[in-house]
Amino acid sequence: MKKILYLAISLSLLSSCDMDLDQQPISAASSETYFQTIGDFTQGLNAIYSAAREYPDRLMNLAETRSDNLFAVSDGGVRDWEGINSFHRNILSNPYVIEAWQTDFMGIFRANNYLEQLTTKGEAVIIDTDLRRRMEGEVRFLRAFYYFDLIRYFGRVPLIDRVVSANEAKTIPRSAVSEIYSLILSDLNLAVDYLPAPSAYADQDKGRVNKYAAKMLLGLVYMTRSGPDLGVDGAGLNTNEWGEAVKQFDEIIASNEFQFLPTYTEIFDYNNERNKEVIFNIEYSSGASPVVGATFPWVLVPDTWFQSLGFGTQGGLTIRPVSKNLLDKYEEDDVRRSFSIQEGYVYNTNVEENRPFIKKFVDITKVPTTSRMDWPINYIVYRYTDLLMLKAECVLNGAPGSTVTDVDAVVNAVRERAGLSSTLTGVTKGQLLEERRREFIGEGSRWFDLIRSGTVEATIKSWIAAEDSGGQMEDFKIEYVLYPVPQSEMSNAPGLYEQNRGY
Repeated sequence: MKKILYLAISLSLLSSCDMDLDQQPISAASSETYFQTIGDFTQGLNAIYSAAREYPDRLMNLAETRSDNLFAVSDGGVRDWEGINSFHRNILSNPYVIEAWQTDFMGIFRANNYLEQLTTKGEAVIIDTDLRRRMEGEVRFLRAFYYFDLIRYFGRVPLIDRVVSANEAKTIPRSAVSEIYSLILSDLNLAVDYLPAPSAYADQDKGRVNKYAAKMLLGLVYMTRSGPDLGVDGAGLNTNEWGEAVKQFDEIIASNEFQFLPTYTEIFDYNNERNKEVIFNIEYSSGASPVVGATFPWVLVPDTWFQSLGFGTQGGLTIRPVSKNLLDKYEEDDVRRSFSIQEGYVYNTNVEENRPFIKKFVDITKVPTTSRMDWPINYIVYRYTDLLMLKAECVLNGAPGSTVTDVDAVVNAVRERAGLSSTLTGVTKGQLLEERRREFIGEGSRWFDLIRSGTVEATIKSWIAAEDSGGQMEDFKIEYVLYPVPQSEMSNAPGLYEQNRGY
């Protein structure tokens, strides 16, 4: 599947649409003349995958930077991430916020169009029933994936599950989060039924979404719904579905398709892609034209570090330092710290930079020579360690079938792999959250972990008080667990959307 993004982006009929609600996702004429062969349907499906290209960058910009893992205040001029990090109210036109809304909806619009074409033409064009069902399962997963991403960032969003005209799109208001969840659950349950296991895919399709990726997302959806209602129309609904999540996770475990790898570094090895930890990843293809390699390895890395290594400029990014609070949480000899964090370097001959930053996804032997946008590495969205630790969280929230002893076993296995000899007993929710923080540094999990656990307000307020001695950050308000609806969308159809509180 390394060519999926390339084929999708090069397909002008399916990638020329505007990304906001001001335009139809794909013109009726293009759809009518395009979906005529299996190849057309394959490339149309690839175009839906391509909307995920920015997903890992978004996690780093809107989740990792928002959390207490980074203290990314301005350093030499105002940066787009400063308002994200420092909880500014005036981020309605922030490019990261706009990208999240527009790109996810682009994927949804493409999915809706594809499903319509599959209904009207699929049976005649795609004779193989199993292939047709698999294609529908992939699209249903991706639509659920994009909608879940939206509600975690924005809460209520427009529910659009069919092809609509530009004028009709301007009349569709934001729906309740519970209604969006209904569509997500429906799509994922169908995806589970229609998708094969990863081992059933032919080699050229190994990177496509599989049955267990759908189960993983379904379990995470149940967990997120079970989180507290924070009074902001967000993703938590207090549904207490921890047991439902465990059912999904247990079926993935029982499949024996995945493994807990013995060393931490091999999970992210450029020469070990699609390893047994990977339940679902976003695939990239470096060296293509147009460029469709990965960009996420570079997002949190300052340009001067690349210069210090002799690679020249990589785009001018300044440092987003790891917070002191997070550094202090690592025990001595924890391999996750040394692998994930760069602590100090010298550039321009004698300029010292002592602030640490996340280098987790950088292999200095693989630095692109022609474009920083072309890293040759996939992004792991769901991995087996995450599944095990999420299941442990469910158990600590009362899910039946396992005990605290089982939770201890998972946490201690993670710690042992990290090179730590001390063991924990009677692991608490707080201890589990901190272990997840160390394990998934740079992967965008921390912000959503804090929201789902209901600890976000107390944690962030306490962290700001301790970390921000210079008073550069604004006060945290619970409304900031959501981002604002972009101003471009508010202006597109005046009066249609009510802005999220606090902005």
